[in-house]
Amino acid sequence: MHVVANSKLIVFYQDPIYRDAEPALKAWYEEAKKAKWKTPSDIKARYASASFIANNRVVFNIKGNDYRLIVAVAYKMQYVFIKFVGTHKQYDAVDAATIDQFK
Repeated sequence: MHVVANSKLIVFYQDPIYRDAEPALKAWYEEAKKAKWKTPSDIKARYASASFIANNRVVFNIKGNDYRLIVAVAYKMQYVFIKFVGTHKQYDAVDAATIDQFK
């Protein structure tokens, strides 16, 4: 997959408050860029806790659910667009189907 806006993950985990997210976000990124997801079931096979919502959005639990990552997946084009990364509390305050934190 082509992961768009990985720099946003880097900015997030370089914040001293979120430093503990770095290994998990880096691991997710490395796996995602090597993946060939064609359907949601391909994601579910690797990430059992992933949640699928409207607008081809997928919510990943990061670092034991301390953080949430929302992406939009364009399966045919093989693109993953980073839409949101934050704490569970920050996630609860957004609409996961429409958030675009990184415009």
